[in-house]
Amino acid sequence: MNPRRWRGEDGCLEDQEETAVNDNDVHNIVMLYLTHNYFTDTLKSFTVSTGMKQTASRLEDIEKRKRIYHLALEGTVWKFIELTEQFAPDLLEKNKDLHFDLLSLHFVGLVCSRKCTEALKFAQAKLAPFGKVQKYVKKLEDFMALLAYNEPEKSPMFHLLSLKYREQVVDSVNRAILGVFLRSFWCRYF
Repeated sequence: MNPRRWRGEDGCLEDQEETAVNDNDVHNIVMLYLTHNYFTDTLKSFTVSTGMKQTASRLEDIEKRKRIYHLALEGTVWKFIELTEQFAPDLLEKNKDLHFDLLSLHFVGLVCSRKCTEALKFAQAKLAPFGKVQKYVKKLEDFMALLAYNEPEKSPMFHLLSLKYREQVVDSVNRAILGVFLRSFWCRYF
């Protein structure tokens, strides 16, 4: 490969090696992007146009993750947790941060539905064990403070009720599930 000269951040010329990128690498990157973002139809078209092989299981996995994603955005968090455990067994057991975030979303849903007694019982049963770990204490305090407000959406912790927060949690779960999927994919084929 021939080195080329580029101006670096400091304005000085630097030698840079050209890196050859083959079409297969580019196609794999595009496929990963389409897979991550649930673009099933586009992925099908892309694989047909590039001649790449597509497994039915990958398309099924995308559809399962898409269903999980929509359940969480709709506020059906408990079903979301069940499907996540079916799709990626032990994921929540191994990733306590993710598990806490999902349980917290369920708690928030109960608070928003004005089911405060049920929310409190849920917190005692499912969230209280996290209180033994210092990194969760502040988060637990913030979530529990939502119960103190007649209108939690007007509380200082209103961001915990937002669609943006829910999307962040759901995206973290999607990345974790995709990580499990990719590890299994690489183990099977490489």
